[in-house]
Amino acid sequence: MIILSASFTVPTDQREEIVALCSEHSARSRAEPGCISHHIHADCEDPARLFFHEIWQDEAAVAAHFAVPASGAFVKRLTALLGERPEIEIYRAEAVSITELG
Repeated sequence: MIILSASFTVPTDQREEIVALCSEHSARSRAEPGCISHHIHADCEDPARLFFHEIWQDEAAVAAHFAVPASGAFVKRLTALLGERPEIEIYRAEAVSITELG
């Protein structure tokens, strides 16, 4: 399983447009093969900060997602609106049951 997190600060005057753009991207991404979860969230401590939380089946699914032309267009548009690329972190993970933690 691959977990991807991206975060960025949204200019107040562009928040509505950016949230709509990100919501559309998440909805489209959830329909892709290998996407387990893909959502945009607001930081409760800093409402100007948004972040993506994504879970993908494997690295191949993430690579395929990045290769989708609409994903590239999304990153280009978001970067133009923000004036910088979002910070992205990608992790390999495995699910752990709470009972395994003892």
